[in-house]
Amino acid sequence: MHTQDDDDEIIAAARAGFLDEALEMLAQFEQALLVMESQPEDHENLNAAFRAAHTIKGSAGLFGFDAVVAFTHEAETLLEVLRSGQRKVDEHVAAALLESRDLIEALLDEVRTGQTQTGLAERSASLGARLRALMPGSTSATTATGSPTAAAVAVAEEVTEGPRPWQVSLRFGADALRNGLDPLAFLRYLATRGTAMQCTTLVDGVPALEALDPEGCCLGFEVRLMTEEGRRTIEDVFSFCLDDCDLVIVGPDDGPAAWQELLERRHADADGQASLLALWADQGVSLPLRRLDAEAAAALQPASGVDGSGSDTPAGGALAVERRAEPAGGDRRAPPRDRRSGAAEETRFIRVRADKLDRLIDLIGELVIASSGAQLVAQTEQSPRFAEAALRIHDLVQEARDGALGLRMVPIGETFARFNRVVRDVSKQLAKDVELIITGGDTELDKSMVETIADPLMHLVRNSLDHGIESAEDRVAVGKPAQGKLALHAYHESGAINIEVSDDGRGLNRDKILAKALERGLIAADAALSDEEIYGLIFAPGFSTADAVTNLSGRGVGMDVVKRNIESLRGQIRIASTPGHGATMQIRLPLTLAIIDGFLTSVGGVSYVMPLELVAECLEVPHECIEDPERVSGHFDLRGEVLPYLDLCRFYRHQPAATGTRRSLVLVRDGASRVGLIVDRLHGEHQTVIKPLGQVFQHIKGLAGSTILGSGEVALILDVPALLDLATGQRRAALAALSRHS
Repeated sequence: MHTQDDDDEIIAAARAGFLDEALEMLAQFEQALLVMESQPEDHENLNAAFRAAHTIKGSAGLFGFDAVVAFTHEAETLLEVLRSGQRKVDEHVAAALLESRDLIEALLDEVRTGQTQTGLAERSASLGARLRALMPGSTSATTATGSPTAAAVAVAEEVTEGPRPWQVSLRFGADALRNGLDPLAFLRYLATRGTAMQCTTLVDGVPALEALDPEGCCLGFEVRLMTEEGRRTIEDVFSFCLDDCDLVIVGPDDGPAAWQELLERRHADADGQASLLALWADQGVSLPLRRLDAEAAAALQPASGVDGSGSDTPAGGALAVERRAEPAGGDRRAPPRDRRSGAAEETRFIRVRADKLDRLIDLIGELVIASSGAQLVAQTEQSPRFAEAALRIHDLVQEARDGALGLRMVPIGETFARFNRVVRDVSKQLAKDVELIITGGDTELDKSMVETIADPLMHLVRNSLDHGIESAEDRVAVGKPAQGKLALHAYHESGAINIEVSDDGRGLNRDKILAKALERGLIAADAALSDEEIYGLIFAPGFSTADAVTNLSGRGVGMDVVKRNIESLRGQIRIASTPGHGATMQIRLPLTLAIIDGFLTSVGGVSYVMPLELVAECLEVPHECIEDPERVSGHFDLRGEVLPYLDLCRFYRHQPAATGTRRSLVLVRDGASRVGLIVDRLHGEHQTVIKPLGQVFQHIKGLAGSTILGSGEVALILDVPALLDLATGQRRAALAALSRHS
């Protein structure tokens, strides 16, 4: 049985869907405004901004969020004036509209939390007044010749001198409810545009109970609306349901022909027309109609109330909004029409809750483990048929795994796009001219990682704007263009994603960083550090070389958090800088945090897994690595190239393998760097479900997580970048100690 709780759940789900959609529309609104500010003649972006604002207003109206509707209407009105050509886009207009975007977001936050924000109503009223002040005067709608433009006339049609009567004739199609439309919501929204003097529900289309379709809509409405708004505003109320209704609007200036056309559109028979005429008369319509038979004409008696037109009203047809009308009769249980189909097939989307998707990924992970167990049993039983079935299951699980992980992949361009606004606002605050260049926006990354990486990227962008890029005067003085460049670039490489934040500013001051590190005791006075290691000192907690504290930076808070957040994603950050020519911050992240293809090895009876895409080749242990059995790390010669190695058995303090045991070296790479990892045995490829380590094991270096093998044994996942840093770091420490003793 349908209950009130069911209704509340449906409304809550619809409300959550509206809020999600509104945030997407706000992002589109902001992006269009930013382009509009730099390219004021681009009408497509202006139209895109208007559509986004209109969609937010319309959806908010359906849910009765009056504060959102009222303010968004102010912004929409200014955008309509810009579209009409009555006002040009300038810095003041762009700034006010961007502030409007922020205020709409704040109003939506009120809806989401249910808590009123202090001073928000005052901000809304103040900014609304600013928007109205940016409107042109009554004389600005004319051209230099004194005649109004066509676009200006279209806007002027919306201006009236007081409430006037409109007739809204609405018939919903049978599929309206199936397609998620609530007729009552549209009528409530219509009431916000004026005063509904009369609203009559028509039930003549409702069939007998035994023929009633519980999911079908059989209702129609005749509404007498008093409003100061124009026809376009009334039409906009129903813009979301035009595919599922037949809407006709008769205005106060439409003549008898318009009413006659509507009457014949609604009813072909005399009885139906007479009934509708009587209804209109009850609603206060007094209008002589032509071409009616005597019975129909008699039904329309003069009525007291608002006169829809006078005898001197010019004849003219109704400016009806014709949409798909529901055919008379027919099977009301016919499947709903696909509203998203067309001549060109469009991509179809469905919203899925993130926790449901995470649960699916978890189940796929357990399926991967179970599949590995089945393969292990098949090998133990030595049954060809069993082995073939297990292999088939393995292939299907792998395909399901790739498909499930693909559901969580989103283009990082959505994250990059938000920095257009950041660069614009911070540049103006710092009085700098900066161009943002975005490339690789279609590179996909796990959505959970995108959400985590947004804040570190924000901090890096702000640092580049504040510390990296010089003022226009300083740039010109050193022979650079006055406009600085900030670039965001993303690309895939070796099974990972690289995100680069680079600028063409002054670069990092190596000597200043080194001096500050010595002052704070972060390094020894005789330490031999490479440029990259010196640049990496800026990630120390509280480290800052800024001469003054600003609202943007200078307190040394943030860069250590940036590194910590990136490392929590099993990623790493590197810095490259050329004094006077800029700096590049490179973030390297795995594609996903859930399931990876791994390479299984064992050391001292413990299983270790390393990401398969990082494995370059497997070799017999070179003689340089076995000359000193007690050495943890060192270097070896690989075809004329000297590379570092790390003995995992010694590093993790396992029991050494028996003398004479053949061991192997796995060459792994991280970007351009390579390191050899010495292991006891190689077991080959293995699908790896990544599980986090417990707090007890968080301090162990070089581990990224754990996994469960098909046998039920726990294996440890190696953090290859961290091991590479450890290997190269130990080598440099040994070389430094050797140089000190010599």
